[in-house]
Amino acid sequence: MTYLEAIREALRSEMRRDPRVFVLGEDIGVHGGAFGITKGFLDEFGPWRVIDAPLSEAANVGAGIGAAVMGMRPVVELQFADFVTDAFTQVVNMAATFHWRTGCPLPLVLRMPYGGDVKGGPFHSQCKEAWFVHTPGLKVVAPATAGDAKGLLLAAIRDPNPVLYFEHKHLYRYRREEVPDGEHVTPIGRAHVAREGTALSVISYGWMLHKCLAAADAAARDGIAAEVLDLRSLLPLDRDAILGTVRKTGKALIVHEATRTAGVGAEVAALIAEEAFESLDGPVVRLASEDTPVPHSPVLEAAFQPQVEEIAGAIRALAAY
Repeated sequence: MTYLEAIREALRSEMRRDPRVFVLGEDIGVHGGAFGITKGFLDEFGPWRVIDAPLSEAANVGAGIGAAVMGMRPVVELQFADFVTDAFTQVVNMAATFHWRTGCPLPLVLRMPYGGDVKGGPFHSQCKEAWFVHTPGLKVVAPATAGDAKGLLLAAIRDPNPVLYFEHKHLYRYRREEVPDGEHVTPIGRAHVAREGTALSVISYGWMLHKCLAAADAAARDGIAAEVLDLRSLLPLDRDAILGTVRKTGKALIVHEATRTAGVGAEVAALIAEEAFESLDGPVVRLASEDTPVPHSPVLEAAFQPQVEEIAGAIRALAAY
């Protein structure tokens, strides 16, 4: 399957399995969604479970919260993650605090298409996951593979409390991968070693994971065996996996597409400094996008975010430290 098809498969299978699951979002019914993920859903499930919502992220997320309070399991699609700003109060003040305030569950999933390399410019290419990693009461996941796209979405829909599911637009049709049939749930809060190695640890997620794997392959031709860890879950982080790989290799390079300052990489670096300092044999290095809005020009966007050659150079430099 492609990454996109895996998301569609997870949604369809959960809607067939559990009548409480429904989808809501802009243009997801007749049109099948901006990226075609819910194409055909309206014919199969009908307008009460495939709801074409108005152009109001605040209203749509608020409706999802209300439905979850009443025992439903809504999956709300935000056409682009950038526009979650219009629903910020609903997400961070209402959904995130609900269980803490009431003791009751709030099974809400927000599907958040995010990220660049799609020539979308500053309003359609942002990576804003760090806003929500800073918000207690939420879970935040960011699959990098088709298998995890399916497995993490199943886990998110079945979770009793809010999950923000960041799906990278560049990965939708990036390639085809083997995806397990049937029941395939990826636990939230578990990282995955995508490539074994001993020289240093490269820690990443989402689209950048694939660039890191390509960079590790390039470094391997120079005899450098880099281990690559796919975080998959950003809140909660898999602390044991992060500390385990760093204690194994003694060096850490953290790569993410979001802008550098106060990104997820800063939290990972702080964790390593606090808990694995005595295992380090070099500085903890971060590689991220520039602290600017996302450029619209393809040339500038390529300069803005980490590229394979840059990551490979950072691997070589850290290995030689």
